[in-house]
Amino acid sequence: MTTDAVKLSEISKLRSTDDASYRIAPHNEEVEQALLGALLVNNKALEKVSDFLRAEHFFNPVHGRIYDAIFKFAERGQDASPITLKSFFEKDTDLSHVGGGQYLSDLASSIISVVSVGDYGRTVYELHLLRALISMGEDVVNDAYSHDIDLNAHQQIEQTEKRLFDLATAGDYKGGFIDFRESLTRAIKQAEVAYQREGLVTGVTTGFLDMDKKLGGLQRSDLVILAGRPAMGKSALATNIAFNAARSYVEHHAKEGAVVGFFSLEMSAEQLATRILADLSGVASDKIRRGEVRDTDFHKFVEASQTLSQVPLFFDDTAALTISAIRTRARRLQRQHKLGMIVIDYLQLIQGSGRNSSDNRVQEISEITRGLKALAKELDVPVLALSQLSRAVEQRDNKRPQLSDLRESGSIEQDADVVVFIFREEYYLERDEPGRRPEENDDKFNARYEDWQKRMEGSHNVAECIVAKQRHGPIGTIKLHFEGEYTRFSNLENFRAEFPE
Repeated sequence: MTTDAVKLSEISKLRSTDDASYRIAPHNEEVEQALLGALLVNNKALEKVSDFLRAEHFFNPVHGRIYDAIFKFAERGQDASPITLKSFFEKDTDLSHVGGGQYLSDLASSIISVVSVGDYGRTVYELHLLRALISMGEDVVNDAYSHDIDLNAHQQIEQTEKRLFDLATAGDYKGGFIDFRESLTRAIKQAEVAYQREGLVTGVTTGFLDMDKKLGGLQRSDLVILAGRPAMGKSALATNIAFNAARSYVEHHAKEGAVVGFFSLEMSAEQLATRILADLSGVASDKIRRGEVRDTDFHKFVEASQTLSQVPLFFDDTAALTISAIRTRARRLQRQHKLGMIVIDYLQLIQGSGRNSSDNRVQEISEITRGLKALAKELDVPVLALSQLSRAVEQRDNKRPQLSDLRESGSIEQDADVVVFIFREEYYLERDEPGRRPEENDDKFNARYEDWQKRMEGSHNVAECIVAKQRHGPIGTIKLHFEGEYTRFSNLENFRAEFPE
């Protein structure tokens, strides 16, 4: 083979390689021109696309600048036409290669109808999404090759998922105002659903009759705060609610329950599973943990595990998750399993973004609560978040919590749709057994001791759920039965009927 032939062969190979690797990004110049022409002819047509379409969505930068100019003129109430915009663009060098100011007239004169403006806008936007996907894919590849020591593979995956979801939801042209008649129809349908259910539940059931009556269940898009001091049983109650909702999803064919995602930043998934197993099997959780079980208990475990295996309850026990990571994982669970409820134990253990080193914890908690409320609305599911209370409770004679006791930030009260405090008077009374005072005689001491005993009897195994805030209904107190050894809450009236004094 001659030298020239070899050169021609190599050039041919390079060209074929270039042709295979070089691809023009998705775009449609004609649609962009048709859209701009229609807007120049009729500025009112901008209403059909202005909600979601931005200048940066155009493939041709010149078209983006023209669209931006039309948008700004219309915002100021001025007419955006080839004549009014001509002086604005006549010295623009970027337009010179397409004909300068005359290009605006050409766009307007070539339009046939403005009816299809909405379709043109959606086409431009969807082509922009395809280009953004290509760009994001290139970034993912480059980031993976970079071996950034501060960003491991799992964090890169979470960032990519977040970018992908943001890309899918930003500029969504399906939103906007809803006609009042449609809103009214939805409200009536919701009331009809509640009427048809025996428990009068419109949201996700908690499994507790009095709580469901007071709240109507946990409502979609609501941020529900369950708060209390340590040892009150917050985690136990949240676990019971999560399990009840997931079990109801199976037993009532998804009518009252939900697929539940449980983010446990404090306890491990095994510890939570042990609590549920103790509740269902009737074997004390501390005995299960220590291995102090009898042969007959294993039969109970088998029966309980058969029920538990059908329940759509998912645990994530990763420590120090950020609100961004929680959002990413919740979105993933919703895509894969139709997530219907989120539980977070607990709010103060969520890590802030740390964008500014000067940010204090109050600002960080505010960011977290806003993020949780946004997540509830975005996924249209109730978010049940546990929260610690400040030590101010311990300084009062009446230790029932108040809204002012919410720890570290008033934004928790502000952003929450429902705030429920859990309080067990028995816990404090056990630690406050009266002793004889030096100045007391037997009669006074005995009277005081009898009063303490009566209060102990009245509060034995009783937990109060104090609904301190509710956007959709009344506040008040709900009483539940609590069995510490099984970490189990149950309906108090049902327990008293089954085990009368």
